[in-house]
Amino acid sequence: MKKAIILPLLASIIISVNNPVEGQTKPKAPVKPAKPAVAAVSTPAPITDPILMTIGGESIPKSEFERVYRKNNKDSVYTESAIREYLDLYVNYKLKVKEAEAMKLDTSESFQTELAGYRKQLAQPYLTDKNVSEKLVREAYDRLNKDVRASHILIKLNPDALPKDTIAVYNRMLKIREQILKGTDFAKVARDSSEDPSAKDNGGDLGYFTGMQMVYPFETVAYTTKPGQISMPVRTRFGFHIIKTIDIRPAQGEVHAAHIMVRLPKDGNDSVIADAEGKIKKALAELKAGQPWDSVVTKYSEDKGSAKKGGELPWFGTGRMVPEFEKAAFALKADGEYSDIIKTSYGWHIIKRLEKRGVASFDEKKGELRQMISRDSRNESSRTSMVNKIKAEYKFKELPKAKDELIAILDTTLSNGDWDLTKADKFSKNLFSLTDSKGVVTNYTQQNFATYISTHQTKRAGSNPQVIGYSMYDQWNQDECLAYEEARLDGKYIDFKNLMKEYRDGILLFDLTDKMVWSKAVKDTDGLQTYYDNNKNNYLWGERCEATTYSFPNDEVANNFRKQLKKGKKSVDEIMTEINKTNTNGVTKRDGKYAHGENEVIEKTGWKTGLSENIKFLSQTYIVDMYKILPVTPKSLEETKGAITADFQTYLEKEWISSLRNKYPVQINNDILQSIWKK
Repeated sequence: MKKAIILPLLASIIISVNNPVEGQTKPKAPVKPAKPAVAAVSTPAPITDPILMTIGGESIPKSEFERVYRKNNKDSVYTESAIREYLDLYVNYKLKVKEAEAMKLDTSESFQTELAGYRKQLAQPYLTDKNVSEKLVREAYDRLNKDVRASHILIKLNPDALPKDTIAVYNRMLKIREQILKGTDFAKVARDSSEDPSAKDNGGDLGYFTGMQMVYPFETVAYTTKPGQISMPVRTRFGFHIIKTIDIRPAQGEVHAAHIMVRLPKDGNDSVIADAEGKIKKALAELKAGQPWDSVVTKYSEDKGSAKKGGELPWFGTGRMVPEFEKAAFALKADGEYSDIIKTSYGWHIIKRLEKRGVASFDEKKGELRQMISRDSRNESSRTSMVNKIKAEYKFKELPKAKDELIAILDTTLSNGDWDLTKADKFSKNLFSLTDSKGVVTNYTQQNFATYISTHQTKRAGSNPQVIGYSMYDQWNQDECLAYEEARLDGKYIDFKNLMKEYRDGILLFDLTDKMVWSKAVKDTDGLQTYYDNNKNNYLWGERCEATTYSFPNDEVANNFRKQLKKGKKSVDEIMTEINKTNTNGVTKRDGKYAHGENEVIEKTGWKTGLSENIKFLSQTYIVDMYKILPVTPKSLEETKGAITADFQTYLEKEWISSLRNKYPVQINNDILQSIWKK
C-alpha cells in the first residue's frame, strides 16, 4: 500500500478516493510533495468566523470548510447540491481523522518521523530568499542562451587550506597571469604550469560549454570576461584558476542524433587500425549505395548500447560530447542527413541528424532550472541571504571569543575523522543567541557546537583542524538559524500551517483507512466469502456457451477436416495430426466458455449448437463446434475477486462511517451552511 503523492489535496482526494482493490497499488509515500507558495505575510483570520458544524464536540468554522472547498474545487461552483455533496465527503474525512487521533496514531514514532520528513520538504521554499533564487534562475537561463569557449590554468588547493597557503597560491597565479599579459602564449603557459592533466594535450582549452555545466564561480567569470581577456585568479573547490574567454556565441541548442561507430583499437598495430578504419569506410559506402540506415547500424556499429536502437543517442547540447563529434552533429543541415566519417578519441563515427531544437522558452525551462539550482553550489547565495534575514529579524548576537576558544582545542584527530567529544567537556559558554518577537532568548552553546562536530566530522586527511572547525561552525550556524525559522513557520505563514495540517491528517487517514478498510478487505477472507454469499446474485454470468473453435489457413483445409470428421473413423486429434503433417499452417483448436460479444468468431455462429459452417475471419477460416448453451449463473468468488473486493471495501467503509457518526455526533448549522451558496 502506498500513500498518494498528492497528500496536500487530501481534503479532496482522500475523502472521495475510490477504494483500492486487490492488485492495485494503494497510495502510501509521496515521492516529493508539491512546493507551497510562500506568503509574504501571514493571512489574517476573518473578523467573524461563525461555526459551521461540530463533530464530536469539535467546532469547525465556516472559513476552514470554505478554504478546503475552494482549494479542491477549481471551478468553485457554489450551488446547494455541490456544497452539500462536498460537505458529506468532508464530514466523513473529519470523522476518520478524529478516530485516528482517538486511537493515538498521531503519537507513534513512525508517524512523527514521516511527518517530520514531509515538513523538511515543505519548509524549503520558505527557507530560501525567493528574490535571490529567482535571479539565479533567470541568470542560469540567460547563460543557457549563450555558449562560451574558454581556456584555463589551474593550481590545485585544498578547500581547507590555511590562509598562508591560500595567499601563496594566489600570488603564484598573479605571477602566471602577469607572464601571459606580457606576451607569453596562454597555451604554452598552461602546458607548463597548469595542474589540470588535460592541459598537456589541449593547452587549457576547454572548448565550448554553456550554463549549469561548470562550477558556479568558474562559470560566472567565464561569462563575464570579455573574449580575448585574461581573468584575475578565481577560486573554486578545485583550487585557483586563471580563465581566458575565447569566444561567446548564441547557443546552438540541442540535437538528437544517431551514429555508427567503429572503435579505435587500443594499442593496435597499423594493420589492426587500418582494418578498423576500413570497416567504417564500408559502412559509409553501403549508406551511399542506398542501404537502409538501421541495417548498416546493425551490421557495423560497435556501440552496442545505441546499435539496438538504430544508433540513436539521447538529446545533447554544447559541451556534452567530444568536440569533433559535437561539431559534426551540429553541422548537419537537415533531419535525416548523415555526415562523412568523423574521427574522435573513441574511434570513427558516421552521424545522422534525427532532430534539432533551440533552447526551450523560459516558462518551459524555469521549473527544471529551479530544481537544478536547488542542488547546485550557487544556491548557497540564496541560503546565505535567507540566513542574514533571519539573523536580522531575531537579533542575532555572536560571541567570537567563545568560538575561537573552542576551535583552538581541535587537533589532527578531526582531520582523521575521529575527534572525541569528551575533549570539550569543560566548554559551556554561549556562542550565539536568537531572540523572538516576544523577547524569548535561545542560546547556542559550545557544547551544542562540539556535539555537531562530533556527529558531522569526516576524514579530511591533510587539512588543518582549525580551518575545518571554522568551516563547520559556519555550516552549523546557518543550519541552526534555518531550523529556528522553520520551527516558527506555522505561526508566520497560514498557508504553511494549513498545508502541514493537511499532510498530518492525510497520513493519519491513509494509515487508518488501510487498517479498517483496504487491508481488511483483502485479509478478511471469511468476511469476503460471507459478503459474496449474500450478494452473489449481483455478479452474474450472462448466457454463455461451451465450444471448440478450429482455425485453418483456408477453406480447402477446413473442408478436408470437416469431411474426415463426418466419416467418424478417426478422432479429432488423429485428423489434426494427419492434416498438420502436410500443412505448415494446419489446424489449431481452442476450447473455452464464451459470453455474448466476447468472441467475434463465436458470434458469427448465431449461437446455434452443433458444427458450424465455414466462418471467414481476418485471414483464417474457422469451424465452431458449439456443444452446450449455459444459462445465466452467478460468477464464482475467484472469477469476480477484483469486483467483489472493491465492493466489500465500499461496504466496510459505509459500515465504518455509520459507526463513526454514532460515536462522534455531527451537528450542522444550516443557516451558516446556506450562507455559503447564497453569497
